[in-house]
Amino acid sequence: MKAVILAGGMGTRLREETEYRPKPMVEVGGRPILWHIMKILSEQGIKDFVVCLGYKGDFIKDYFLNYESRINDITIKLGEGDAVIQHTRSSNENWNITLADTGLTTMTGGRIHNIKKYVSNERFLCTYGDGLSDIDIKALINFHNSHGKIATVTAVRPTTRFGAMQIDDSGTVNEFAEKPKSDKWVNGGFFIFEPGIFDYLKADSTLEAKPLEELSKKGQLKAYKHEGFWQPMDTYRESLELNEMWAKNKAPWKIW
Repeated sequence: MKAVILAGGMGTRLREETEYRPKPMVEVGGRPILWHIMKILSEQGIKDFVVCLGYKGDFIKDYFLNYESRINDITIKLGEGDAVIQHTRSSNENWNITLADTGLTTMTGGRIHNIKKYVSNERFLCTYGDGLSDIDIKALINFHNSHGKIATVTAVRPTTRFGAMQIDDSGTVNEFAEKPKSDKWVNGGFFIFEPGIFDYLKADSTLEAKPLEELSKKGQLKAYKHEGFWQPMDTYRESLELNEMWAKNKAPWKIW
C-alpha cells in the first residue's frame, strides 16, 4: 500500500518557522516532522510514499535528494575529477518516494486529485504532513476492510489547551485536570481511500468540505476511533511541546 502525504500547505499559523521552509520540514528532535510521519508508517510496513508538494516544495526535494550525504560521513574532493566519497551508510529507511508538485495554492482534495496517476487503481493511505500519532496502521486497515466503504477517517479526541475544572453548586472545585481530552471527535488524518475517492475529487476540491460531506451523506465514510496519542503541529507552542517530548525520550509516536 502507498501512503499519500499532504505537504503543500503554507502553514500560516506557524509563521515563526514556515516563513523560510514548508511546515513538514520543521524539525522535531533534529529531523523534519515529515520524516517522523514516514518512519511511523514505514515501521508498520508502508515504505512507498507520494508526497504532495506546494509551498516551498523545493526544500523537500533537496532534503531527500541529499538525504544520504546529510546523515552519513562523507569526503568531498574538489577540482579535477571531483567526487563525493561516502564513508558510512547508516540509512535504514529503504523508502520509495515520489515527490509531486501539486500546485502552490491547491487545496487538500485537489492535491490528491493531482496525484491520481501515482496511486493507479489501488487502495491507499492518506495523511497530513504535520501530525504525529502512535496509531496502529494494521488495526486501521483491518477496520477499513471490515466495512467495505470507500473511505475511512481516523477520529481522535484532541487534548484541550486549557485545564478543566469540575465545580459543585457551592463553588468548590472537586476535580482539576490539566489539558484533558476533548469529549468531541475530530479528523485526525490517517485516511484509507479506495480508488472510488477520485469520483468525489476535482482539481479545486477541499477534501474536508464537499468530498467528505458527500461520502458521509452516501454512507461511504466510516470513522476509526483512535484513543491513543495524536498531536498536530499547527502552532509554535505545539512545535515546542513535540520537541520537549522527544528531548525527554517521551515521544509516544517513536515506535522504531
